[in-house]
Amino acid sequence: MNDVVTDKDKEYEAEERRHAPGDDQPMKDRVNNRSLRPYGEVFKEFMTQGWDASEPDVEPLESSRYTPARIAALGAQFPGERIVIPAGSPKVRNNDCDYMFRPDTAFAYYTGLGVDYEAGAVLVLNPVDPDSDEAKAGRTHDAELFVAPRADYHTADFFMNPHYGEYWVGPRAGLKELAAMTGLETHDIAQLQDALGKDVGADAGAVRVRVVRDTDPQITSMVEDLREANGFPDPDANADDDDKLKEATSEARMVKDAYEVNEMRKAVAATKQGFDRLLENLPAALDKPRSERILEGAFNAVSRELGNAVGYDSIVASGEHAPILHWMRNTGVVRNGDLLLVDAGVEVDSLYTADITRTFPTNGRFTDFQKRLYEAVLDSQQAGFEAAKVGATYSDIHHACMRVIAERLHEWGLLPVSVEESLSPEGQQHRRWLACGVAHHLGLDVHDCAQARFEAYQGAPIRPGMIFTIEPGLYFRDNDLMIPPEYRGIGIRIEDDVLMTEHGPEWISAGIPKKPAEVEEWMADCAAKAR
Repeated sequence: MNDVVTDKDKEYEAEERRHAPGDDQPMKDRVNNRSLRPYGEVFKEFMTQGWDASEPDVEPLESSRYTPARIAALGAQFPGERIVIPAGSPKVRNNDCDYMFRPDTAFAYYTGLGVDYEAGAVLVLNPVDPDSDEAKAGRTHDAELFVAPRADYHTADFFMNPHYGEYWVGPRAGLKELAAMTGLETHDIAQLQDALGKDVGADAGAVRVRVVRDTDPQITSMVEDLREANGFPDPDANADDDDKLKEATSEARMVKDAYEVNEMRKAVAATKQGFDRLLENLPAALDKPRSERILEGAFNAVSRELGNAVGYDSIVASGEHAPILHWMRNTGVVRNGDLLLVDAGVEVDSLYTADITRTFPTNGRFTDFQKRLYEAVLDSQQAGFEAAKVGATYSDIHHACMRVIAERLHEWGLLPVSVEESLSPEGQQHRRWLACGVAHHLGLDVHDCAQARFEAYQGAPIRPGMIFTIEPGLYFRDNDLMIPPEYRGIGIRIEDDVLMTEHGPEWISAGIPKKPAEVEEWMADCAAKAR
């Protein structure tokens, strides 16, 4: 990170030289408003005067009570090794505009920091001396957080640095503030390179380094250079080591602590309000151009009002778009009488997200045909819920859901073989209309724990504290000639979030209606509020 700071300093100096008083350089190469900033020494001195010296008020985050146990559990898997977990840096959207920053999931999990506090920060777990009292007491690592200092009015970065300067981005947490929020020892990011290189080597007693490598290429490159210079020159072997770290951080999130469960409940509650807002806007949106986006905007507005953002791009799919599993263009017309599939979730400020899908009759009433298809999916979901027991696996949920789907397709005359032949590994004909999986872990990522090993995820027993979705569906594409015309262009998915407890599964999204009569009543209530 020292190199980054130096490069930026050089950029500022070069900018000053280009636009110094008396400079006759043409204005045409000044491509944005930032390049028109004043740079003179008089102005710099003037900008450091006359500001209120009060500092941001901060309190310990609730998550700071839980992160020490998470850090200890991770460190115990890599004794004697240095672990590097970057937050990541802003990504360019276009030209000089960045996407809204969201920290890497592993960084958020082990620091407790959500929203956009800490772009460019790095969490480092340093191995303790094996002969120390700490080590004898069972402690393996000390955690240090490396962050950029505040770029307040004391610094030139205040008005010159558009990423960190508080003139540009407003007051932000620095070393002192983030230490108070997280409970972690906090240092200037300029010290990172020296800290990472301390005692690194391949000899006995030296330190080995692992990094969450896909988050920040600059940090990964820094670690690779250190490893190459200190006895670890094989990039493939280093990558394998880093993959094991990524697996460990992913698998750690499978069982949620009390804080995480509460954040998930908040996310589900906020998502219910998002669906309420969408349904309030539905009657007025019917048959209007790009009305899918009208409804998307209604939901997404709630995600910003009550949380950080949406947890993933919302799917608002009407009619023939509903069977498209990842329809996110949302450019279609929501037509009166069609079915509307909405897959959306609010990500709260801690970055935990809900993941809910509901399918609505756009005019507020299911036809008998729509209801028959809808209830098949609902029954499939309930079968998956009943199969979700402590000690069961994701495969048990999957097979329970699929059996109901195969039976209904056979009952309707759509399945060209028997139910048992279709359910056999060699058959799977029913998967033409439900090709995707029906359950996944949920938490900081909508598809949480995705880097976990198969034997730790799909093949592992379900344990209390796990949160996951159950989301069967039926997807009849509008160009599917193997089904009667009345089925074509219909997509139905019902998705809910489940917490496994010691006593069995709990629908944590039970407050979001899904039985046909309840959905119709919900829609009527929302429509009445909009009048």
